[in-house]
Amino acid sequence: MTLARSPIVHRTRPAAGAPAGALVLLHGRGADELDLAPLLELLDPEQRLVGLAPRGPLSLPPGGAHWYVVRELGYPDAPTFLDTFAETSSWLDTALEEVGLEQGRAVFGGFSQGAVMSYALGLGASRPRPAGILAMSGFMPTVDGFELDLEGRAGLPVSITHGTYDPVIGVEFGRDARERLEAAGLAVSYREDPVAHQISPGAIAQARAVLEAALP
Repeated sequence: MTLARSPIVHRTRPAAGAPAGALVLLHGRGADELDLAPLLELLDPEQRLVGLAPRGPLSLPPGGAHWYVVRELGYPDAPTFLDTFAETSSWLDTALEEVGLEQGRAVFGGFSQGAVMSYALGLGASRPRPAGILAMSGFMPTVDGFELDLEGRAGLPVSITHGTYDPVIGVEFGRDARERLEAAGLAVSYREDPVAHQISPGAIAQARAVLEAALP
C-alpha cells in the first residue's frame, strides 16, 4: 500500500462577529475539507461560530484524504491513527489559539471516519474537555496506546446519529456508543433514520439542537 502523509490543511469560515465558539467538522474517508462545508451553514446559519474544517493528512488508494488506515471496523490501524491524532491535536490547539478561543468552546462534529476522530478528540484522555460532540455514522475507536476518558466527560452534550441500514459502519456501532456514553453520564441525544451511510435531514436537525445547547 502506498501511503503519503502531508501536513494538515484546513478551511476556515469566520464568525459574523465575536465568536461564541468553534465548530470543527471532520470529513469521512476519501473526501476532503470541503465535503462538510455545507453543514457549517446548516448547523450554524447565524454564523455565531468559527467554522474549522481540516483535511485528513493521509493519501491512500483509491484516492481522497483519510484519517487512518482501515483494517478492522472499530479498531483503526494504530500507527496511522496515533500519528494523525497527535498531528490533528497539535493543529487544533494552534487553530483555536489563533481565533482566541479556549478548548472548552469547541464542538467536534464528523461523518464516518470524521465521527471516529470527533470521538477521539472529544473523549481522548490526553485532550481537554470540549463543549460537545456531533457524531454521524461512526464509532468510538479502540486502539492500542490510546485511551478514552469517559468519566471526565460526564454531562457532555453528544449527538449520535446513524442510518439503520448503514452497510459501511453498521448501526450497532452507533448503539454501542450510545450505551457506553449514557452509562458514563454523558448527555446523549440519539437518533436512527431508515437510511444507509449518509446524513439525513433529521440527523442535521438533532445535531443543530445539540450544538445550540452546547454553545448557547
